[in-house]
Amino acid sequence: MSETVITYDEAMSRWDPDAKGRLADAARQLFVEKGFDETTVVDIATRAGLTERTFFRHFVDKREVLFAGDLMVDRMTAMFGDVPPDVPPIEFVALAIDDACDAISSNPEWSRQRARIVAEHPDLHERELAKMSMLASVLTAGLRERGVAPTVAAVAAEAGVLALRVGYERWAAGPRSKHLAPTVRVVLAELRDVTSEL
Repeated sequence: MSETVITYDEAMSRWDPDAKGRLADAARQLFVEKGFDETTVVDIATRAGLTERTFFRHFVDKREVLFAGDLMVDRMTAMFGDVPPDVPPIEFVALAIDDACDAISSNPEWSRQRARIVAEHPDLHERELAKMSMLASVLTAGLRERGVAPTVAAVAAEAGVLALRVGYERWAAGPRSKHLAPTVRVVLAELRDVTSEL
């Protein structure tokens, strides 16, 4: 009786570690090299040494690679418990936004290229706003759990997310600085000045 030996192409194995990270890295490289519109899911999977099916297990479509909202949500919620209970709502939000900024600043060159891609594609703006809305909801929920009144929680969260969005755009278009958080903090201070004048 002969034995059948089954071999697997390791480059195409769905069990390779960090498939999602490899797919994201491949997509980013291709978006820069070929352009966002010209890059296909097949291109991304091939570059990562994985299958198209594996891509769709991790991402809805290639646009989703540009949006790390889930990662930011995980980071934010993980740090909520570390913030002392007497911290004012807007400072709680600022600390959470700082943490999101750290994630963005971990790869500043890609973060700037990502901002350019989103700016150049109007169809991506809606998804960007949806991700920002998700962050605001998470921040609002975090504040409500701390006993903050609903309206105060919602306003503080929306102010923080607005500061993140405007600060990110300003940082991406401005002089090359590694850290995003200081720019976002400046925008948040500007928002406080504006609201104090109303």
